[in-house]
Amino acid sequence: MANLKQLAQSLGLSITTVSRALDGYDDVSAATRKRVREAAEIVGYRPNASARRLRKQRAELVAITLPSDPGHIGPPHFLDMLSSCAEHLASAGLNLVIAPVPRGESELDICRRFVDGRRVDAMLLVRTRRQDERVEFLQSRGIPFVTNGRTESLVPHPYIDGDGFAGFHAATVRFQAAGHRRIGHVAGPQEYYFAHVRRTGWKAAMDEAGLNADLCAESAPTEQGGYLAALELLRQPSRPTALVCSTDEMAIGALRALREIDGGDAISIVGHDDLPTGAFTSPSLSTMRMTGENLGASFASLLLRAIAGEPAEELQELHAIEFIDRDSHRRPMKVT
Repeated sequence: MANLKQLAQSLGLSITTVSRALDGYDDVSAATRKRVREAAEIVGYRPNASARRLRKQRAELVAITLPSDPGHIGPPHFLDMLSSCAEHLASAGLNLVIAPVPRGESELDICRRFVDGRRVDAMLLVRTRRQDERVEFLQSRGIPFVTNGRTESLVPHPYIDGDGFAGFHAATVRFQAAGHRRIGHVAGPQEYYFAHVRRTGWKAAMDEAGLNADLCAESAPTEQGGYLAALELLRQPSRPTALVCSTDEMAIGALRALREIDGGDAISIVGHDDLPTGAFTSPSLSTMRMTGENLGASFASLLLRAIAGEPAEELQELHAIEFIDRDSHRRPMKVT
């Protein structure tokens, strides 16, 4: 089945002209409207209902669901991005609605309520899972959406993500270059795509260097989770000399665990996300973050392009990871 862009190209017309012809606007000649409708019928093109409402200025809402569980969504991660995204969507006549998920309900429940009730024209999804039922549901309904993070879906979908594999591979290699051989990983839940690829990047670097990749503990993506996972690693007979943590929140919890053991001040640590609080920990937390200017505007742009019917393969952005070096990654190592 052709999309709007392909249909326009086959006819030698602009996307706007084809769109308005399909919607029956009389500023497009009757002959052109007939030609466009016949071509659409031949190739099996069906206009996206949400896109048509947007073009007719009837679309008003884009929804983002926020889980209530601790550690899944935090204000430092998203408020600035959502504010910018909302501003850019507003310029297109759309309002961004934040929908917290009540305890006892799932994000899928909220998606169903919005979509089946025809309350939204598009959705923004965050904290993606490797097998994400929200993505599968929205694809089955033909609702435009963009995810903050990738999935393992066989059907392409729009996303913005950071290259977690490359980032955690590079962080591990940096520790190896500094002389570390027992490099542990404080991992997030592996059903989440971000946690999985970050663990995979760490493990690949260890395997390539011929080092054991058995110093890994998985826990919730919170300070408490990081604390408990770090304690598990520190109780090993050969404890790590460096820790690569899946998130800054987990790294902050791990720092507490290091303060509670003898020799903890000689264990280096790095996180990911560049939370503002990391600059005020003791030692200050070295971290990583996704590159890119004004990600909120980028999300809004992809959403609008998805609503307009552009192919998902053209709406995927993978950003590089950069290091924010402070003090925690270069603590003096004690040789044992």
